[in-house]
Amino acid sequence: MSIRLVVQTREIDPVEDLLAYAHPSTPLAWLRRGDGIVAVGDEMPAFIRVPAGTAPMRSRLIADSWRELAAAAQVDDPVGLPGTGLVGFGALTFDEDSAADSVLIVPSIILGKHRGRGWITRIATSGDDLAQDLPDATLESCAYGPHWAGTLGPGAQTPEGYQDSVRAALGRISAGEVSKVVLARDLAGTIPAGSDLRRLVRALSTGYPDTWAFAVDGLIGASPETLVTVQGGTMTARVLAGTIGRGADADEDTAASAHLASSTKDLDEHEYAVQSVLTALRPHTRALAASEQPFLLKLPNLFHLATDVEGELSDGGSSLDLIGTLHPTAAVAGTPTSAAIAAIRELEPFDRGRYAGPVGWVDGNGNGEWAIALRCAQFEVGTMRAGAGADSIGVTAYAGAGIVAASDPETELLETRVKFRPLVDALA
Repeated sequence: MSIRLVVQTREIDPVEDLLAYAHPSTPLAWLRRGDGIVAVGDEMPAFIRVPAGTAPMRSRLIADSWRELAAAAQVDDPVGLPGTGLVGFGALTFDEDSAADSVLIVPSIILGKHRGRGWITRIATSGDDLAQDLPDATLESCAYGPHWAGTLGPGAQTPEGYQDSVRAALGRISAGEVSKVVLARDLAGTIPAGSDLRRLVRALSTGYPDTWAFAVDGLIGASPETLVTVQGGTMTARVLAGTIGRGADADEDTAASAHLASSTKDLDEHEYAVQSVLTALRPHTRALAASEQPFLLKLPNLFHLATDVEGELSDGGSSLDLIGTLHPTAAVAGTPTSAAIAAIRELEPFDRGRYAGPVGWVDGNGNGEWAIALRCAQFEVGTMRAGAGADSIGVTAYAGAGIVAASDPETELLETRVKFRPLVDALA
């Protein structure tokens, strides 16, 4: 990659609503509790796209391309906070064989906010473009468009078909082919053309504040699961596996959380996920530690079993290098990985695309925040999908559940319905 980027970050008064400055139809955003980073407009001085069939390790190609781009960049960043300086927003496919593209996008202007401090970053391919500081007054927010609603219905995998796939997976588990496999199903539909997608990002961000709300190249969602965060040589991760819906009142809530905390099936599923993360990270870290026991992560609509992992990087790797090592974890694929991926390819009648793949951002020093793309949907902005006309935009949403020996098809189907709820409610 021969592009030479010039980057300038300056501190400004914090922006109250970062999303108000994002592009309405193609927002590029990463938000949690009002903090995060958002691209202003839709200009992109650099766009790394790795299509299907390029190589068996698309994440490695993206990491290498980013390293080359960052090494050549001229960066002026006196602010030095997470998300300042040269930054790329990324969304990678779940499966290396996916027909979807993996992307890393560098926007020309980024607004950010972190713990009460704000900044603006401008990125260009020529120093002349940054010769003059951009006055704050030249940045104009864009009023949110009218409210809109989408329609979602069964996709390639019907509810009945999903239960059949779960039964088939249980047969493979009984035969000793896999210990765990994560099976997803899809919902497909449309939204009106010209819809302001920032409304969806905002609804997810405010409704589920403890998740990472994201929008990258038409992939929009709110993930509770941190794949990896790297900052100054320290890495952290949060593993989620084991789920139950919230109760209708306080007593039911208490009963649900107690059931999850003592469920052998869910504890086994969670342990598979934790061990897959620790095994992947050990060669690249020192002082690696994980919570001794999982804790309950409470979200507005469900409980998760969660384990936090922390360590120090020992090999100088970047956050992009680590996601290539970690993905796919047992939380979204299964155990053992190769057998689980094979089962997913055979039992899911659709391409996951970027669902359950890494989504997040990386800076010029390799720091970054990456989540697993869960509770998400892919919007076919700028394309025509079968079933979507000129007056509509195609959308596909995804949700999955971990299948282990003690799984029940009806219960797993119910879990996917609970996981679909954030998007279904927001689209309505």
